Amino acid sequence: MSLEIVTIPCRTDNYAYLVRDSESGAVAVVDVPDAAPVLAALAARNWHLTDILITHHHTDHIDGVDRLKAETGARVIGAAADSHRLPELNEAVREGDTVRIGTVEGAVLDVSGHTVGHIAFHFPGAVFTADSLMALGCGRLFEGDPATMWTSLSKLAALPPETLVYSGHEYTAANGAFAVTVDPDNTALAARVAEVARARDAGEPTVPSLLSVELATNPFLRATAPEVKAQVGLPGAPDAEVFAEIRRRKDSF
Repeated sequence: MSLEIVTIPCRTDNYAYLVRDSESGAVAVVDVPDAAPVLAALAARNWHLTDILITHHHTDHIDGVDRLKAETGARVIGAAADSHRLPELNEAVREGDTVRIGTVEGAVLDVSGHTVGHIAFHFPGAVFTADSLMALGCGRLFEGDPATMWTSLSKLAALPPETLVYSGHEYTAANGAFAVTVDPDNTALAARVAEVARARDAGEPTVPSLLSVELATNPFLRATAPEVKAQVGLPGAPDAEVFAEIRRRKDSF
């Protein structure tokens, strides 16, 4: 992968990501909770921002976009379906469209559920999922319904297992505490929860995560597993119904 990716902590638990094409030197940022940390990261590396990619309209993902655009001249790319509540876009995209960071092409995926119009950006080896698929979790369903979110998660689950998942928040420890309640016999999950605790004690981020690890440990992706279905009292139920029950439990956890 010719992309160099830098994780930028923002606010109390948000992440923004700088994504640089090593061949052309083009640099994008995915989501901008605040402009200052992004500008500082750019200055520290002497990088020039060319593109701002927005996943969805929530303020903790877009508050810094206008300042960042004003100070860098970067073009802003976001979902056409969400354009009425995003900062002014230079390019409005839909699922099936592509975006470029220099020489590297990425695909736009509709991952509605957390919000309607939420998109993800899939580049070779990396997917930026914000508040759709998260490390050991998924976003709360503020606008979409369980069936919509299950469709979105299934789409992400079908990506190559070696894909790195760059999600929007440092929620992994809390997500893990819930995950063991619906998947208590999963030894891979237990090991991951222990590793997350070690990383957080050391002040290290727990994202990105490998999609293969999410498939093995994330309870929302494991709604297909017979043992998870049995644990939530829905043996043999459709996967989307099991996902809905897991999401319901997480909402009140």
